[in-house]
Amino acid sequence: MQFSIIICTYNRSYNLSDCIAHLTRQEGIENLDWEIVIVDNNSTDGTDKVIASLAARSDVNIRSVFESHQGLNHARNAGILASKGKYFAFIDDDILVSPGWLRSIYDSLIETDADAVGGRIHLEKSIVFPSWIKPDMYGFLGFQDLGDKPFGMDGLKNYPFGGNMAFNRRIVDKIGLFNPEVGRKGAGQNRDELFKGSETEYFERLAAADGRIFYQPDSIVYHRISSFQLKKCYFRTIHYNEGFQKAFNDLGTYHRTLFRVPLFLFPQFARGVKNYLVNMITKGFNWAFRQQMTVCYFLGMINGYARNRKK
Repeated sequence: MQFSIIICTYNRSYNLSDCIAHLTRQEGIENLDWEIVIVDNNSTDGTDKVIASLAARSDVNIRSVFESHQGLNHARNAGILASKGKYFAFIDDDILVSPGWLRSIYDSLIETDADAVGGRIHLEKSIVFPSWIKPDMYGFLGFQDLGDKPFGMDGLKNYPFGGNMAFNRRIVDKIGLFNPEVGRKGAGQNRDELFKGSETEYFERLAAADGRIFYQPDSIVYHRISSFQLKKCYFRTIHYNEGFQKAFNDLGTYHRTLFRVPLFLFPQFARGVKNYLVNMITKGFNWAFRQQMTVCYFLGMINGYARNRKK
């Protein structure tokens, strides 16, 4: 088996048919031995029956894996261990791949001898954005486009996003599996579920191990957006949780603290509130929302330090 495509899903069986249909329309892969592994992360919506139906109707090798431990990284690890390919890629169940995606990402792994390769993630063209979502906020919806030329990524400032990333299997021996303590849990609609950046920590580990990471612009996928992701509470929550997770897992020692919160954080929070109020007064609430997201991030950090795992 040369290549495995791993799709982790939880209670979104309605996405699987279109996702698989685009995978079965891949071009230029006549001599490629590949498979699709769908990881059912404890779904309760009949996902198992949908997968069985898709596998029975498809000429592509589709297999199902059940992972009872809730969490995206639990599911990713189950997919890695169950897959057979020398190379494997992850896409989300709400991703629609372009016809040349598999060929380009596989060739890039071979030609660069990279440990990891990522490509472009564009948002589906039919999405109607509310006026307060500006283009610089698209990244929080999974958008990634780093230009038309391939280049080496450092794994810190730039790295592949989870909706379109592929790996050489040797990476498991090099840095192990994904950390199940971070990342999204469940459907990602509640505060205690909606944690982003589950792949960020993985690429940081890969960078520390001198891993080779490449960006391949020809590997294009399209991301469908759920209606709840176009609401302000979604953006507030992902920023609050990002700040909380960073502070909660910080094992550093700070000598100047208040209620376990480092003192340097309070001026940063105050500046964030000031910028938000100034922009709200001068430019309006919708324009100032980007600053409100920053305030939520600092609030999450304050709470995270107060409940830091060192306690």
